[in-house]
Amino acid sequence: MPAIETSQRLASARALTVAAYACFIPIGVVTVLLGPLLPTLSTKWALDYSQAGALFTAQFLASTVAVGISGVLVSRFGFRFAIKAGLALMSLSVALLLAGSRIQGMVCIAGYGAGLGLAVPAANLLVAEVNPDRRSSALNILNFCWSVGAVACPFLIAAAIRSSHITLLLVLVAAISLAVAVGIWAMPASIVEPVATRVEGSRQPAIAWKGKALYVLAALFFIYVGTENSFGGWVASYAKSLGTLSVSMAIMTPSFFYASLTLGRLFAPAVLRAVDEVKLAQAGVLMACAGMAGLLISYSLPMVIASNCLAGLGLSSVYPITISLLSREFGSATSRVGSLMFTMANLGGSCLPWLVGVSSSQFYSLKAGLAIPLMGAGTMFFLYLRDWKTSLELTA
Repeated sequence: MPAIETSQRLASARALTVAAYACFIPIGVVTVLLGPLLPTLSTKWALDYSQAGALFTAQFLASTVAVGISGVLVSRFGFRFAIKAGLALMSLSVALLLAGSRIQGMVCIAGYGAGLGLAVPAANLLVAEVNPDRRSSALNILNFCWSVGAVACPFLIAAAIRSSHITLLLVLVAAISLAVAVGIWAMPASIVEPVATRVEGSRQPAIAWKGKALYVLAALFFIYVGTENSFGGWVASYAKSLGTLSVSMAIMTPSFFYASLTLGRLFAPAVLRAVDEVKLAQAGVLMACAGMAGLLISYSLPMVIASNCLAGLGLSSVYPITISLLSREFGSATSRVGSLMFTMANLGGSCLPWLVGVSSSQFYSLKAGLAIPLMGAGTMFFLYLRDWKTSLELTA
């Protein structure tokens, strides 16, 4: 009997893990969709830079709210319910994105942002729960699936615009997302997911809310996600504004950024065996600064590609290292502090890309706006110069 239960548990774990992998490919596409689509939306809806930047705010603020809702759904109805709900909302919103006015489009962007906020945390937690002995490996594969979608997205958008089939592409992405949701819904009753882990008991480690590490890490989470989304989200519009690249080639430029970001994270574990993580983060943000500064003086395709690759490689290890430092500084209180940090990350993702748009409108140039992520990377370098302690910043 125990052998049968073990076999059933392993089969459930495999099926649920594969389902999560499958949903993360369209999720990767939709997460970065706004960046390569932004030139088309700006033309269709006659947006200035400030109005275009507000689209990022709509996506990430909705995602921030939905992350909190996702936790409630998971605890009450299970991981799969939150994933299915997120995928369904994402599918509907993406399919209708270009079907109406700017206001409807902004609602759709907020809608698929909320869908991402529901599905992404639930999928990550599900994979971690059902793979206790290979958690890190399984989560790495999960995020690799996200990267596949993120890297492919600009190429797909460029091809669709070139053939005047952008609406068809959005409908196909929506259909694939919905098909994955239906597949998860149709899983046999023999596939049983684990109950969401809850912290039992009222005694929890107190957090040093006045500790410097808390504020430095909060700033790093806010600035990092804001910087990555500002650069990745606006680079296609900037490449188009140069006037030396075709529209389809300009739209594809974010793929080089996301591909180098993925490649850097693939090799980061090997590098960390020889280099201290804080020193690697410092070197990374300096490399990112060089790439972002290089983009501002770029005028040809090779320069734009090289700048994107340099910025992506530089940023690749920074976020995982920041999460690692969170765990190192706060130990058993990490899960409690983490909710604050990931909220700060989403707020950064909503604010800084919007600030790029506002600055660009103010100075009538995207160069001025893209100085925002450059300053963000420079600020992270100085934040990483603090004396990071190995002792846990917890009160008694």
